[in-house]
Amino acid sequence: MQKQKDMVISFERNSGDFLLNLSTALDELDKDIAEAQEIDSICTDEWCVAIERNIDDLHNEVYMISEPRFSDPSESHKIRDLRNRLHDLYERYKGVKQHAAA
Repeated sequence: MQKQKDMVISFERNSGDFLLNLSTALDELDKDIAEAQEIDSICTDEWCVAIERNIDDLHNEVYMISEPRFSDPSESHKIRDLRNRLHDLYERYKGVKQHAAA
């Protein structure tokens, strides 16, 4: 029984670290998109491809998270927030890309 408790504690700690790292990655992406909104010269084809790849990678990571039934409800809330943030960032990115193409 103690081994199972240790596994749950380890999972919760690792899961929290993983979610924190994903949140940090979204913060960096947010900063990059904000810079592109302010400076048109940043939004080149190369930049757009790099941002799209980052968004795709983050999308895969966020949506592949499987929540065990013993996880804390706050973890579910954090995951839902990450998904919403990613969606909002993608919408902002599409706006920047359309503005640059015009």
